Amino acid sequence: MTIRLILAGPRGKMGSETINLIHNRSDLQLVACIDKASQDRSTGVDLDEVVIYEDAEKCFQQCEADVFIDFTVADACFKHSKLALKAHVHPVIGTSGLSNEQMMHLSQIAETHRTGGIIVPNFSIGALLMMHFAKQAATFFSSAEIIEKHHDQKLDAPSGTALRTAEMMRQTVSQSDEEQKRFKGDRSASTASDIPIHSVRLPGLLAHHEVVFGGLGEALTIKHDSFNRQSYMNGILWAIHYVVTIDHLAYGLDDILK
Repeated sequence: MTIRLILAGPRGKMGSETINLIHNRSDLQLVACIDKASQDRSTGVDLDEVVIYEDAEKCFQQCEADVFIDFTVADACFKHSKLALKAHVHPVIGTSGLSNEQMMHLSQIAETHRTGGIIVPNFSIGALLMMHFAKQAATFFSSAEIIEKHHDQKLDAPSGTALRTAEMMRQTVSQSDEEQKRFKGDRSASTASDIPIHSVRLPGLLAHHEVVFGGLGEALTIKHDSFNRQSYMNGILWAIHYVVTIDHLAYGLDDILK
């Protein structure tokens, strides 16, 4: 079966890399892109046979598609994903910075329209394993901090991957008063999980996450580095094929490890 795709953000680095992925797959077809009118349409890939829409609503009304992929910015992504779900097109959301309220709203729309979607903080399989290893280690160490480093064009901080890692680590801690005191710190950005997260934005970096655990007389570091965007392509491919099989809004690629 060929999966028909709409992509928002074709000029971006992740968007253009994803277009190359689609063009090299016989089971995927790019039917349309959503892009701003005022920008250069050059993507470094061939889009001659693909319709580019400036109006997202018109795109979902006129195009028959199975999956929508978004690599834009949070507010645009939220608007696009609402339209996709209401049109029964499954969104694969790679855009960072959606608020909890926005994610809850998308989840409600997905449930109402019985159309699955997935929000993915990081498409790298190595990053997924890093998060799961950190979750396991959190059972055995009383203190931990997260360091995330990204290129200087990344708008959000902390990264979605760092926030997801902290959330998964907190899941290992029981809700007793004594254990709630674990993983506390005051040197970081404020997070719901109370695990200190340090964000670095510098040119020359891509995506780098490090979880440092401290114990009595020892330390454990779990680290993952993405050196180019090829590291995300297997995860994107998995998410495309997975999202058409579900009827709810999923978060993360956790099911890939089952």
